[in-house]
Amino acid sequence: MSTTDTDAASPASASPTAESRTRDALVVGEDGLARCSWSASDAEYRRYHDEEWGRPQHDPRALYEKMCLEGFQAGLSWITILRRRPAFREVFHGFDPESVARMTERDVERLLQDERVIRHRGKIEATISNARAVLALDVPLEELMWGFAPAATPTRPRAWSEVPAVTPESTAMSKELRKRGFRFVGPTTMYALMQSTGMVDDHFEGCFRA
Repeated sequence: MSTTDTDAASPASASPTAESRTRDALVVGEDGLARCSWSASDAEYRRYHDEEWGRPQHDPRALYEKMCLEGFQAGLSWITILRRRPAFREVFHGFDPESVARMTERDVERLLQDERVIRHRGKIEATISNARAVLALDVPLEELMWGFAPAATPTRPRAWSEVPAVTPESTAMSKELRKRGFRFVGPTTMYALMQSTGMVDDHFEGCFRA
């Protein structure tokens, strides 16, 4: 794996460790609702968990945005990305692929000085090149990505050790996207995208959103 395509994990798809295997899957909030425990540490995490994570997302612009933000997460925590998302949306023209595709090296240099976003040249350049890859597709982005969504499973995870970081479907999606010129789309990053866009639903058994 090259330094320009480091993989990442979403809040609930980190590889199991000794700590995660014993960590509670659920936490009950002050409102009396049981939630996936990864959402308990921050109010923005709770909002994201309750309103976005795991809900089916089919909008092409939103899927492109999620791809880019998951790529920016590589090596960082997801809360870091959530807190910067308004600035990301501002500087990348609402993640409209046609607008982002027109960005130039001058824009890259400007963003490398913008403290509101992640100042990583490779990730910034990948966001622009991925927009161009979206425009070059011979199938809609939604159709391409959702074509790798696995069949729904009858059971939900009950423990952190039951949540994978990589699946055959995310590996296949990664391979196809890379073949089509996309960057920062490693298998773990793509599984995180599958979780966040509802292609898979990894809310723990007992979570009120399950």
